[in-house]
Amino acid sequence: MTEIAAPRPLPTLSAATILFVIGIIAVIVPTMMFVGRESWSQETGAHGPIVLFTGLWLLRRRWLAVRSEMEPAPTLPVALLTAIILPLYLFSRVTQIVEIEGYLMYALVLICLYSVVGFKAMKLMWFPLFYMLFVFPPPDTLIALITQPLKIFISQAAIGFLHLLGYPIGGAGVMIQIGQYQLLVAAACSGLNSLVSLSAISLFYIYIRHQANWRYALLLGFMIIPVAVIANFIRVLILILLTYHLGEAAAQSFLHDFAGITMFLAAVLTIFAIDSILEPIWRRINKSGTES
Repeated sequence: MTEIAAPRPLPTLSAATILFVIGIIAVIVPTMMFVGRESWSQETGAHGPIVLFTGLWLLRRRWLAVRSEMEPAPTLPVALLTAIILPLYLFSRVTQIVEIEGYLMYALVLICLYSVVGFKAMKLMWFPLFYMLFVFPPPDTLIALITQPLKIFISQAAIGFLHLLGYPIGGAGVMIQIGQYQLLVAAACSGLNSLVSLSAISLFYIYIRHQANWRYALLLGFMIIPVAVIANFIRVLILILLTYHLGEAAAQSFLHDFAGITMFLAAVLTIFAIDSILEPIWRRINKSGTES
């Protein structure tokens, strides 16, 4: 009669480990609920859940690849970093500024990760850790600083283009007057907030396909900005034409969001198309350079 092997006992967890896990959960859960409520429900942060799940998948892949390099960090720098960041995080919970709270929470998570795996392993996991920053909304001041010149450029380009086509259009800055309608090209209307979403998704694609060739990956990454600007220029043209031909109510209806989604998908597909065209050329150039 064969004996049934006794089940292996579950590993025991120390009190310190249990407190550590509880502390991390107490930091992550309320902040992520706050980010989901304030950011992911908006057009500017709709990419957040996608980045979160794809980032965790990337992190797991790298984690398995760099396990041999993991070594707990010294206690002193971990304690010093925690002593600096934790009070700032607690203060951000009071201020309820989602951008600050999200980044400070992530900083605490990175400190905890550093304490477990060390700096060398984190350095080897740099892209997933950087990519996860896109989970959180960027500061409004930074977005305004980047998008304001682009908004003005796109607005003036749209005015000039439609004027050449004979439309009664004019304007200054981000204000556009076409016929009896006046439009304000805000960041949301120009679609420039999609620059963050497009950057996140494109960087994920570039890393998965071309991480071994960092020079080509960098070249393809530079293509994101002109593609986003052209896509947003077309979106502004569509919104202006909808307003002029169908009225302001039609332009602000579901057609407004539909134009944004369509141009975002077109921009992502354009990045894919540029890659399919550019990669063979890059290979031929590198091959000819190696042979010579």
